[in-house]
Amino acid sequence: MAGVAVGALALTFSTSVPMASAHGWTNAPISRAKHCQATPSLNCGNIQWEPQSVEGPKGFPNGGPADGKICSAGIGAFAQLDDQRNGSWPTNWLSSGATYTFKWHFTASHSTTDFRYYITKNGWSQNSPLTRGALELTPFLTVPYSGRPPADIAHSGKLPSGKTGRHMILSVWTIADTGNAFYQCSDVNF
Repeated sequence: MAGVAVGALALTFSTSVPMASAHGWTNAPISRAKHCQATPSLNCGNIQWEPQSVEGPKGFPNGGPADGKICSAGIGAFAQLDDQRNGSWPTNWLSSGATYTFKWHFTASHSTTDFRYYITKNGWSQNSPLTRGALELTPFLTVPYSGRPPADIAHSGKLPSGKTGRHMILSVWTIADTGNAFYQCSDVNF
């Protein structure tokens, strides 16, 4: 009887807690998810414990999370990432047109297709949740990757020219062997 109770408890626990086997976040530019973990006073909710878990359907921009829910990957528990907070998110300072080293940290790795980087259009609405209409839908940098990345990876690329003021960079890590990708939104100033 005790064995049945323990088995039932284990089944309940395993089906009620999301399983996380491999995830990651951007350290450069620092993403909203990572800022939330590093600064709990930002009051971000559950993402402060799981900056690596912003995982949603792959195929962006044709597929992926719905408009307005891109930064949270459509995960309701991470909806604070979609809130623009009237421009109060911490920003990363960048130089338009410069070469930049993008950095990811992984808590474990997945077989990877690529890393893609998108940026908001000039004149985008900084006070509205991120939509495809606010983004330049052709990535300014695509880094093909075959295999599983190490715990930390960096790759360099050129930032778009002609950017000034506040923008957002959407970093997408596309997984090869699942239907998902990881999404990281980083607030930047040029």
